[in-house]
Order: sequence, then structure tokens, then C-alpha cells
Amino acid sequence: MSDSPTLDPNEHLITSFSGNMTTYVKEHILLAALGSLLMSGVLMYVGNPYPWTGIVGAVLAILVRGLYVAKEQLGFTWYLTNRRLIGPGERAILLDNISKVNTIFSAAQVVTGTGDKYMLKYQADAKVTQAEIDKARGA
Repeated sequence: MSDSPTLDPNEHLITSFSGNMTTYVKEHILLAALGSLLMSGVLMYVGNPYPWTGIVGAVLAILVRGLYVAKEQLGFTWYLTNRRLIGPGERAILLDNISKVNTIFSAAQVVTGTGDKYMLKYQADAKVTQAEIDKARGA
């Protein structure tokens, strides 16, 4: 945790949350499979004699996207302290301002009292991330 943020007096770091490579790969495999089914179905529906090209196109598109954004997406780290959740780009959410934490697939979605939403993506276990944040905020 050498990149940990500067903390206020009497504030201490509880844990940090970063994207998980295995989860990232699994989600992209799922996206490629769903995209393959969808595109092949569309090609069959419109009468294309080569519906298998939907599989190739979807897999290649998701592969290129996955490789292109992997470093960025997996490089985001959120830090949980006894006072706030600190995200990339110096975002900071006071724990008192968090109204709820949802899980959406492998992401934990933090919802503030003002309705702002933040995603902690590609968590190894989004339910554990949710529980850690809820525990820190006393929910």
C-alpha cells in the first residue's frame, strides 16, 4: 500500500479494494460469449449465410477492448478508512454520506445521500467489499 492516500489526523486505513485480474478475465469471457450469441443470432435473423462470423467478431472485439483497458481498470484502487472511502482521482466520500452499497455482478456500487454513484469494479468478491464498507460505516 505504498500508494495509500494522505490521511487526516486520527484517521486510519482499514483496507483497500483493487480490481481482480481473474474476475476481469471471467467477465470478459462472459461478455464475449453473450456477444457471440447475440451477433450470431442477428446474422441468422437477417439471413446471412455466415453466422459464425458473429462469434469471431464478438470474441475479437471483446478481446481487443479487454486488453486495451485492462491496465487502467485494474489499476484503480479505493481506500477505506474509519472516516471515508477514497477513490481514484482524489475522490473522497465521507462514510456518513454513503446511503447504501449495492452489488452488481463483480462490482460494488456506492450510493451517496445526494444520489451520486461510484463503482468499485472487478472485485474478487463484491459481497465482501459491500460488507467491509457497510461495517466501516456502521450499517
